[in-house]
Amino acid sequence: MGPIRLFHVYGVKPGPVSAQGLGCLGLSSFHGDPARETDAITLLHHAVDSGVTFFDTSDIYGPETNEFILSRVPFDHVHDTLIKPALPRFQQENVDQNKILFENVCAMSEKKGCTPGQLALAWVHHQGDDVCPIPGTTKIDNLNQNIGALSVKLTPEEMTELEAIVRPESVKGERYCSNMPTFKNTESPSLSSWKAA
Repeated sequence: MGPIRLFHVYGVKPGPVSAQGLGCLGLSSFHGDPARETDAITLLHHAVDSGVTFFDTSDIYGPETNEFILSRVPFDHVHDTLIKPALPRFQQENVDQNKILFENVCAMSEKKGCTPGQLALAWVHHQGDDVCPIPGTTKIDNLNQNIGALSVKLTPEEMTELEAIVRPESVKGERYCSNMPTFKNTESPSLSSWKAA
């Protein structure tokens, strides 16, 4: 099955989309009994292995029911062939430059006896008492690491060192495509305009 090119895919640069899609209505209980989960996952694995990259998971079939089943299927090739090439930060020349920054952060985290993620969370914690990072996770080990970041103490000199490593102008490549909707260029109303309820 050969890929076709679309002109526009939800604000992301064009990428290959399979000429044959898969409607996921039958995987949910929208119309009759849903497919058994094991059968649905087998079907989805086969579709992915056959090159299908377009899945219709309309919300009308049931809120997030098909998305839950689809989340159990690996889509590495979609990430590598559709998403990464569309984002400027993942262009090879930018990845090569940003890797140096990451290696410097790793070296600093190693000196501190923590993971790079814990160092990043510690930096956020040190922004003030009114700041609270909310990292998402689905694994207990990751949650424990996130909580462990609370014990990582940074001196003012270490804060300066870390901020020098990852200055915004040092990071190469925009995070988003120019045509991707973001909140980057929006304006919040001034605090003085807020009224207490």
